[in-house]
Amino acid sequence: MAPTDSYLTATRLLDSDSPSISNLVRDRGWHDLARVDRIGAVYDFVRNVIAFGYNRVDDIPASAVLTDGYGQCNTKGTLLMALLRSVGIRCRLHGFTIHKALQRGVVPELVYPLAPSEILHSWVEVETEEGWINLEGFILDAPFLQSLQKEFSETESLCGYGAGTDCLSAPPVSWNGGSTYIQKTGIVRDFGTFDAPDDFYLKYSQNFGFARDFLYRHVIRHWMNARVRRIRRGMLPKVPGLSRPNHSHEENNRAA
Repeated sequence: MAPTDSYLTATRLLDSDSPSISNLVRDRGWHDLARVDRIGAVYDFVRNVIAFGYNRVDDIPASAVLTDGYGQCNTKGTLLMALLRSVGIRCRLHGFTIHKALQRGVVPELVYPLAPSEILHSWVEVETEEGWINLEGFILDAPFLQSLQKEFSETESLCGYGAGTDCLSAPPVSWNGGSTYIQKTGIVRDFGTFDAPDDFYLKYSQNFGFARDFLYRHVIRHWMNARVRRIRRGMLPKVPGLSRPNHSHEENNRAA
């Protein structure tokens, strides 16, 4: 019996053998594509069909992210990995923390002080014919990113509203066979690589405490997702220390 390839196997979180994921891969015809196109098709699906948003926890299965239809760095990464493995692409997770300032503007100012100073983060490393590359640019969907680019058109550096980049006008987010990034400049600590997200979350977790965790799951994340939807429509809330959005006071109140 051939040894199991840990970069291709299904896990509890990478449930690439679940019916919803298997059906998606079959219906999209991804197995029939060339290797580089398979990676690109899966990447583009996770980047733009799965919208940027906040799930109840980080460690939910890929099929649950697909059902939600939205996710953030960690959960969209889980779905990306499951889909890549389902089409025969070897991949692994690279874990980090990012500074909470990167989430400012998405996290309401009223609860921003309650957020931990560092937030659990990850990107996906995928094996190509040229070697391993980093995929992080799938986190923000195109309409959301375009709203940030329009609002901050006079600057290249942004750490806030879910972005951490020094090239905002043209960040490396599109699949072209190389690494992609959109939150890289917010990274604080590097935890190294893991075969699967299951291994990462066994060792590291976002410890909010019981009260803050309850509030996040049942109140705060819904508030954040509402703000994400408004940002996607071009209504950016004011953030102390960043350029004030060019919207009316009434619109800013609605976005808050």
